[in-house]
Amino acid sequence: MTARLDGKSVVVTGATSGIGWTTAVRLHADGACVVATGRDVDRGRALVEALGDRAHFVAADLTDPAAADEVFGACVASFGAVDGVVNNAALDHTGPLGAVSMDDVRKVFEVNAFGTIAMTRAAVLAMPRDGGSIVNVTSRLAYAGVPEMAVYAASKGAVHAFTLSAAVELAPRGIRVNEVAPGMTATPLYDAWLSGSEDPERTARDVVSRIPLGRVAVPEDVAAAVVYLLSDDAAYVTGTTINVDGGYTAQ
Repeated sequence: MTARLDGKSVVVTGATSGIGWTTAVRLHADGACVVATGRDVDRGRALVEALGDRAHFVAADLTDPAAADEVFGACVASFGAVDGVVNNAALDHTGPLGAVSMDDVRKVFEVNAFGTIAMTRAAVLAMPRDGGSIVNVTSRLAYAGVPEMAVYAASKGAVHAFTLSAAVELAPRGIRVNEVAPGMTATPLYDAWLSGSEDPERTARDVVSRIPLGRVAVPEDVAAAVVYLLSDDAAYVTGTTINVDGGYTAQ
């Protein structure tokens, strides 16, 4: 019985922690050759050492104009082709609108929106003429207003709009473009946010009380949706959002 992604080469950005790390592990388990990218060299090397064969790490800062071409060049050199991309790298931001600086706004958009666009543009040039799959990791916040998250939400909303247009434009080439929109997910970033609240236990209960399925997501939930969209099972799926949020945005 063949694995779901046998023979596919996939680039994963932001792969050195959280959802990106778990997604890289799941893709590899499903047979993919994985090129993991991120800024944390030690964690990147640890990831590929844990995965073993069919894994390669490229240290990359997506704000560097040369990063995207370097990453895809490494994928082609290592595995012969680029079949899939997971645009997961993101910079978080929380804070009142009146206090945020425009420099911080630009930093968030530089990674979340411009980084995704740059990687997609480079992927289009690197992918074969007979198709491929791009999965953008957005957020429930692109669809639901939450106080003090406006800048982050706007950057993810930009990626959502980009996903729709890219899906239509690239369809004639057989390149599918979709997105996965996670809800609150138990990652190191979530843990740090909880620990910084006045009453972490109460905050955790409040978060869960707003989710119909009664728990926060785990990275494996998101990775499973990504694998589906990259696989041939989703051959007729493009321009679509999978909300992995326990029903949060259905309310």
